[in-house]
Amino acid sequence: MNVFIAGLGLIGGSLALALRDRGLADEILGLERNEERAAEALRLGLADRIVTFDEGVAAADLTVLATPVDTLPLLAVKALNRVGKRQTVIDTGSTKGELCEVIAMHAARGRFVAVHPMWGTEHSGPQAARRDAFAGRNVVLCETERSDADAVALVEGLFRALDMPILRMGAEEHDLHAAYVSHISHVTSFALANTVLEKEREEARIFELAGGGFESTVRLAKSEAATWVPILLRNKYNVLDVLREHIHQLQLMRRMIERDDAEGLRETILRANTIRRILP
Repeated sequence: MNVFIAGLGLIGGSLALALRDRGLADEILGLERNEERAAEALRLGLADRIVTFDEGVAAADLTVLATPVDTLPLLAVKALNRVGKRQTVIDTGSTKGELCEVIAMHAARGRFVAVHPMWGTEHSGPQAARRDAFAGRNVVLCETERSDADAVALVEGLFRALDMPILRMGAEEHDLHAAYVSHISHVTSFALANTVLEKEREEARIFELAGGGFESTVRLAKSEAATWVPILLRNKYNVLDVLREHIHQLQLMRRMIERDDAEGLRETILRANTIRRILP
């Protein structure tokens, strides 16, 4: 199987390594518009050749769109304009509503499978690609009823070969849950990092005193704006909904601390501790 990956960064590059390691791709073609990143991707073995978008789609059995979410709708339309009846296109984006709406009436809609591997780090670029990225991580397939059966079978077989459990859901359902379990974590991390940078003017003290808890909480604040601005704006209504609840919970805890409400704080923390049942 020939695979074309548009975007050889964290997700696209990691997928390239996984496909290569499992022997699932005969040739991997890549697209990176930045010349330095393209050279790095070749050096790291993420692609056999760097090609243009049209060349890649034409030559590939499977096209993977692994670019920022604000670029995906247009790229998906461009790819579907060029695919044949036995070619398949997937994306790896963190939002699905706008993408699926844009391609809904395309004549080749059946050749597209909307995909979201539930994995990521705060790093970016070809050098961020990891071989151990996907095994055991869930992958969400959205609106599979709108995709051709053989395209879905190809994609499911590929991710099963990568040891990834498969979930199916609608695009809007996906975006709602992604806001709750992923997008809000990044907003919180960005806000906490800015809070500390605003209040603690001595950078040396941040470095010297920050413990593991702080490091793990603000780790996501290192994530690229080019990735996360489009995600937050394309999923704004779900993000705003979960932000309202998050701010409400912060206000509740603030009032408890103001009032020296030890019992209220204890109950709040114990309730939060129940997340252990879900995330041991």
